[in-house]
Amino acid sequence: MIYSMTGYAAASRDLGSAVMNLEIKSVNSRYLDISFRLSEDLRFLEMPLREKITERVGRGKIECRGYLQAQPAQGAAARERAPNAALLAELGKLDDAVRGVLPQAAPLSVAEVLRWPGVLGDDSLTTEQLQAAAQELFAKLLDEFVATREREGAKLADVLKDRAARMREQVRAAEPLLPAALAAYRERLATKLREAVANLDEERIRQEVGVFAAKIDVAEEIARLVTHMDELERVLKKGGAVGKRLDFLMQELNREANTLASKSVS
Repeated sequence: MIYSMTGYAAASRDLGSAVMNLEIKSVNSRYLDISFRLSEDLRFLEMPLREKITERVGRGKIECRGYLQAQPAQGAAARERAPNAALLAELGKLDDAVRGVLPQAAPLSVAEVLRWPGVLGDDSLTTEQLQAAAQELFAKLLDEFVATREREGAKLADVLKDRAARMREQVRAAEPLLPAALAAYRERLATKLREAVANLDEERIRQEVGVFAAKIDVAEEIARLVTHMDELERVLKKGGAVGKRLDFLMQELNREANTLASKSVS
């Protein structure tokens, strides 16, 4: 299987107080070039996600985006905002202990107590929760991303195979015509030489015609075209990172086709 360097995938997951959104896309590049656009609360995920990408992807300019989208509490969580009694008692003890040592310290205000994490059932996500959710979500996202590159690569391979098959048909059609075309051209050229140069002997005419006919013989170009198409099909069947090899083969096919067309007399 060969893989295209262009691909896209997106995924999201409801985490309760927020929705995690991840997206990955890529375009062509000579090397593996990874960039991240993560919101501040997800920036710590860059290194582990980068490692996951390098394990699965070899080439391409890749951009990975991720952000959390806050959403309002629903149901019972939205209706009930009772303070945590156990945490209130613990805060009271801490307040008494601090002012016992520092009598001049101001007691905790109601606002400070209510802002204390967990007093009102704080549902903010911890770093561990975010990392676990991101790792699981990104694994599925990366599977889909690689699958999109695989599907596009398969379609590109089919296009190349179809073009190669059509080229083979044209080569097969041209091969039987070559001997007759050369023979007919030799005869026409010999006739013209006899008319133009009456004092040349037949042996000299045959030599001149033979030399020129060798220059316009395209059997070698046809053979090389067939060889390059065999190599093309072998590379596509082998799969893997074949872009550079395919690029070279396209240049060679173009060179032989151009030479064949410029030398052909038929």
